Amino acid sequence: MSPSRHRRHLSRRRLLTAGALGAGALAVPVIARAASTGGTEHKARAAALAHPGMLHNAEDFSRMAEKVKAGTSPWIQGWERLIANSHSHPDWSPRPTEKIVRGGEGQNYPQLYNDIHAAYQNALRWKVTGDTAHGNKARDILNAWSGTLREVTGNADRFLAAGIYGYQFANAAEIMRGYDGFDLGRFQKMMADVFYPLSDDFLNRHNGACITNYWANWDLCNIAGIMAIGILNDDQAKFDRAVDYFHNGEGNGSLPHAIPFLHDGGLAQWQEMGRDQGHTLMGIGLMGTICEMGRNQGLDLYGTDDNRFMKACEYVAKYNHGESVPFTKYAWGTGVNCDYREHTAVSGSGRGQVRPVWERVYHHYHYRMGHETPYMSLMARKQSPEGGGGDYGPNSGGFDELGFGTLTYVVEA
Repeated sequence: MSPSRHRRHLSRRRLLTAGALGAGALAVPVIARAASTGGTEHKARAAALAHPGMLHNAEDFSRMAEKVKAGTSPWIQGWERLIANSHSHPDWSPRPTEKIVRGGEGQNYPQLYNDIHAAYQNALRWKVTGDTAHGNKARDILNAWSGTLREVTGNADRFLAAGIYGYQFANAAEIMRGYDGFDLGRFQKMMADVFYPLSDDFLNRHNGACITNYWANWDLCNIAGIMAIGILNDDQAKFDRAVDYFHNGEGNGSLPHAIPFLHDGGLAQWQEMGRDQGHTLMGIGLMGTICEMGRNQGLDLYGTDDNRFMKACEYVAKYNHGESVPFTKYAWGTGVNCDYREHTAVSGSGRGQVRPVWERVYHHYHYRMGHETPYMSLMARKQSPEGGGGDYGPNSGGFDELGFGTLTYVVEA
């Protein structure tokens, strides 16, 4: 059977074998589309994309600067975490290279993610204080890489590199848009030529594997990457493609597949809950990234399908706070031949770990929108103030989120 026929086979099977509905689960069609929320809204917008318009907008930067200058909690505590991070200092020395490898022999990708986080953190410090030492450093890191990098490669993990570092790099560059000496055009070309083709290929072909083989976070990081590149490059088609995939994509990162089951009590089951909590939390962070970037372009992805993402956040937060949650059997096909696999219970692996993913979703749903979010509230307050890359260990997992959500996303104390 050809890979395309495998994908069609699994698409049909999603409704039949994704899980035998258990007590407390609501029967929802896993491949139901959410076209009524977002599908027409984003096409009705003006063609011009807003700037700054990724994870932070102009109002966000004004709030950060005001609160930090006044020494107001909890923003000042978030600021203190930022300035304590070694990546945020203007003496950072970038190490650009022509080829980045993630997965297999010759891996060198830590030098990329460390430099991206240094660029982002220095950019934040410049926006909050106006200190050009930090602005110059962020600019110089971005220029060094756009003048050097020509390829991202490796085994299948190259697609993770393209998506994660693509959206993060683009966010740092968006903050520096218009800064004196920043070569935006060259950086845009690097993003379009080096990062975008890998993300595009993954969402189209999934590395030649069964459509359900790759977990939700693989799709999500590449959706985020394409969305961020679309915004940075003023490429409406790329942005719209990311939004369409979020609603309608066949892979596990689209909203109905990443959150396949609704449960009673305002909860919804995340696709990777039977795998481990580290990757589940990464997924919450990535979907939050996509929703926030969409919001700053005028789209309410957060509210799609009756706040489906909010229900998943509450579910994941409740379990990682130490309480039990309902679980519906989740089944999928793996490899090229779609070999059957299933999860029958929540995984306790990595339960309760600290990741900087909660402030963004909590403050959106609770403060901006006025929803009751008891478990997100507990997790956000427990883990505040949030740090960023370099504060959660030296390995790649500690750099999956740009972080510093207490400084950047808290809208009301």
